[in-house]
Amino acid sequence: MPATKTPLDADADTDAPGDPAVPPAEAGTPPAEAVTPLIRGIAVLRRLTEAGGTLSPSALERATGLARSTVDRITTTLQHMGYVRLDGRDVVLAPPVMALGNAYLAALRLPALLDARADELADELDESVSLAVADRDGIRFIHQATRRRAMSLSFRIGDLLPAERTAPGPLFATDWTEPDWTHWRARRAADPEDGEFPAVPRRHRTTTPESEDFVRRSALAGTDGYALDDQLIEPGLVAVSVPVRDPATGRVVCAANVVSHTSRHTAADLRDTLLPRLREAVTAMERDLSEAPRLIPGPPPSDLATWTTASKHELGRDFIESLARGLTVLTVFGEGRAALTLTEVAKATGLARATARRALITYAHLGLVTPTPDAHTFTLTPRVLSLGFPPLSRTTLPHLAEPHLRALADGVEEWAGLAVLAEPSTPSEPESPAPMIQLTARATTPRVLSPDITVGARLPARSTSLGRALLSEVTPQGYALADEELESGLRSIAVPLHDRTGRVIAAINLSTHAARRTLADCVTDLLPALTTTATHIESDLHTASRFTPIPPT
Repeated sequence: MPATKTPLDADADTDAPGDPAVPPAEAGTPPAEAVTPLIRGIAVLRRLTEAGGTLSPSALERATGLARSTVDRITTTLQHMGYVRLDGRDVVLAPPVMALGNAYLAALRLPALLDARADELADELDESVSLAVADRDGIRFIHQATRRRAMSLSFRIGDLLPAERTAPGPLFATDWTEPDWTHWRARRAADPEDGEFPAVPRRHRTTTPESEDFVRRSALAGTDGYALDDQLIEPGLVAVSVPVRDPATGRVVCAANVVSHTSRHTAADLRDTLLPRLREAVTAMERDLSEAPRLIPGPPPSDLATWTTASKHELGRDFIESLARGLTVLTVFGEGRAALTLTEVAKATGLARATARRALITYAHLGLVTPTPDAHTFTLTPRVLSLGFPPLSRTTLPHLAEPHLRALADGVEEWAGLAVLAEPSTPSEPESPAPMIQLTARATTPRVLSPDITVGARLPARSTSLGRALLSEVTPQGYALADEELESGLRSIAVPLHDRTGRVIAAINLSTHAARRTLADCVTDLLPALTTTATHIESDLHTASRFTPIPPT
């Protein structure tokens, strides 16, 4: 039955004729007060996530069952919010959408409190270590410390796996109620190949009899205090997992997981050799939880959604204000704001209580928010990580910066580049007295005279504007210039890029021919756009790197 439309959901009155109120892919009939455009927008974000972050509008139309005009309005709204960008004809997830998953991870607090222990254990064992939380009858990763090898794990933060094919799953199932087991059995019957879990290979009934023994594995996990995954996900992959419990309640809050390959360890070997050290690490994690200081929340945000009205006036019918407002509701949660009342959500967003309430009702229907039994407060669920987080959690700085560099180069019609300080060519190479930079990304323009420097090129730092910006040889105004020092006729201007701590980690520049621009022209004509681009890249970097490291190359 379609959701009832009211004046609070003005965008619902402009839907394409014949468009279903709820996309077929979203199961269950929504409550009458659910916000239809918000349900549709969430469906688009989920389909993009499941597809790896990129889909054409036509593919989105097929995946969601929505009309093309509706898909176009949703993507326009998400693009205005910075959550997606257009790359040719494709819709691509963009780093700002990670703010949704960041809100959940910050509210959870577990990554901030336990990540260092997991990373330390991975370094000590030289194996991949992850932290996972329960998501109904599945698990989601909230941290990954992955070893880089030829045979390496492809799981990402936010990936959803079926509980019965993992080591953490039996640990969480020890707390399942009969309705939980009923739901699990129904899901397995409806989806025997695990098609709803794109992060894992499809299952074939004839090759995975072990997965049918999940009830027994759960009982053993409750007795033994650990669980094994002996190639349940795919051949060669083994893991051992131990529950991390809340010291105050004894409740399992997450699972610590050591993952390896059968060429290094068998499942039995993991149990016999690595389980004791994993248990020691978990004991330390539980001690960290018990000693964690009580958070004193700072001033809550306010009026986060006030910009949506101006956006509606600017873009008109193409901007779905109820979708933008609804997504803003998720970003209200965070560290010190794990459980919020309706009044607190309304105040932080600047929305009317009735509008905020309808957004929360919608999210409860979609499994993104859990209300307390008395519906007095609301908390985010791990399912928020399904909204764009996994594909972007493995991004790199060059990949993050490239669309910004392309826009910059197109705007000023000059060559743009990104560079980092280069590592020694070989492990035995001593630190060079003449530091080098390495170009990691670039964007070119169709000029006859243009720099021909390829990605990967190593250049002397002190002869380039990029190198000077990286070495803090910048002027008090925050930029560095190079005037025909690397090559006759080549002029360039660069600014540094800073990480979340303020440390310079890279630099971007614009290069031109001396006949086109003087040094003064570089400052007056190119620097403003260059600085703006650096600000945009840093904003994306700071969002993307809050809970996952972003490699510089």
